Amino acid sequence: MTDIKTAYVFPGQGAQFVGMGRDLYSEFHSARELFDLADKALGFSLSKLCFEGPEEDLKDTRNSQSAIVCHSLCALAAFIESGKSKLLPEPSFVAGHSLGEYSALGAGGILPYPQAILLARKRGELMAEAAAKTPGAMAAVLGLSEEILADICLKTGCYIANYNSPGQLVISGLKEAVEKASAQAAESGAMKVVPLQVSGGFHTPLMSPASSGLKAVLDSTGFDTARIPLVANTNASPLTNPQDIKSELVSQLTGGVQWQKSIENMIAAGVNTFVEIGPGKVLAGLIKRINRSVSIYNINDAASIQNFSV
Repeated sequence: MTDIKTAYVFPGQGAQFVGMGRDLYSEFHSARELFDLADKALGFSLSKLCFEGPEEDLKDTRNSQSAIVCHSLCALAAFIESGKSKLLPEPSFVAGHSLGEYSALGAGGILPYPQAILLARKRGELMAEAAAKTPGAMAAVLGLSEEILADICLKTGCYIANYNSPGQLVISGLKEAVEKASAQAAESGAMKVVPLQVSGGFHTPLMSPASSGLKAVLDSTGFDTARIPLVANTNASPLTNPQDIKSELVSQLTGGVQWQKSIENMIAAGVNTFVEIGPGKVLAGLIKRINRSVSIYNINDAASIQNFSV
């Protein structure tokens, strides 16, 4: 049997849903404790918002970011508490898609879990402020080459924000620029162009006000050296140094998410097993499109932990 080499990966924005984490809270002491700590630290009941909604409030980027990171870390804590995580070797890497990097901070031993949740809340607030000042848009473009799309972005003034998997790219920028680029992408042979339900042009220079605000917050936050290397969104390289990780979190707000390259680099380093931890199964789908030969597991609720086997 091939030696197993593992990486934990964490989802980003858009993965939230009403009811998330309720079963983890009722069935695992560690998840209950973390939700309670998060409620206390944030000064409002994030758990109630996750479990009961309303959906409109949960979707608000100021809330959804801390909710997704909280759910992901509760799922990880429950996975560890159950003993099932021991069926796989300790992860060689952690990585998160965009916001998911904040869950990876907790998983990699860089920040205590409650602090990672608080930081995600701060990020959400800063991004909401920047989006209110300069409203933007994002759209997923399926089935068009990176070269053609990069050329369209150059002409229309928008940016490639996410390099997700072969044939799946996300563009971002000012609303009119994204609309123009979307139309041109469709004309150039894209199989599908899907507008995303977001309030801003994330991962572009439109987020510069948020990145300077985030830098100030990070400068006053103590990070530990990563126990498990974090594979950076912006350059797909493993980081362990606290200062490098802080710089990555700032750059990531205005730069593209190199998800495909991150997965490919982890596979090149010997990873053959990915565990997606947190709401939804979006990353599992992307990883399958990047490389069909790796094993992928999802830990997103109590049942997935109870049924987990290798």
